[in-house]
Amino acid sequence: MSKRLSSAVVIAVTALAVPVGAADYSDPTWPCVQRKVETLSLGLMWPHPVDPEAAPASEEMQADIDELAGYLSLRRVDLDSLAPRIEAFAETYQGDPAALGMVFAEVFDTLSKRRGRIIKGIEDFSLSQIALADKIDTVRAEMNAILAKAEPDFDKVDALEERLDWDQVIYTDRQRNIAYLCETPTLLERRLFSIAQMLNQSVRNPG
Repeated sequence: MSKRLSSAVVIAVTALAVPVGAADYSDPTWPCVQRKVETLSLGLMWPHPVDPEAAPASEEMQADIDELAGYLSLRRVDLDSLAPRIEAFAETYQGDPAALGMVFAEVFDTLSKRRGRIIKGIEDFSLSQIALADKIDTVRAEMNAILAKAEPDFDKVDALEERLDWDQVIYTDRQRNIAYLCETPTLLERRLFSIAQMLNQSVRNPG
């Protein structure tokens, strides 16, 4: 890592206002306190076998699975509101673990992909902030070099200072969003675990 990039990383980390050592800053694409977990495992959340090749017994069942999975995947729907729909589905299909597993597999696929896109966005965001911090370092160094001359070009310094102020405003404004961005993958992971538990509670004949 170059000296200037290293300095840029330090700026980015400091602006997060989190305790030193709370995150792994050896990965400049991950600015979060939360540990980076790129992929999730369905098997760690759902305790019953799920056959990826299995198909619903009927088109009606497929429609019911799709409808429930789509509803469960809505992040803005409170978890407590999911129970009645899960119970109704379980009643219709006698708590069949295969049917409930197909529901969870669809939910898992949807939320895992959404979570992956968010993680990629956080990585892009971090690299963008590092690039901007590097740019700020460069402008500061240029200003210092001009001011160190016997006859500084104060017009040039004023122009650089104006650019520096603007870049710092943009950097700080973006950085305010990092806490929310970093929390989102964790919230999706917790939601998946909660949905798995709710569906599993409706299993009646695990075999």
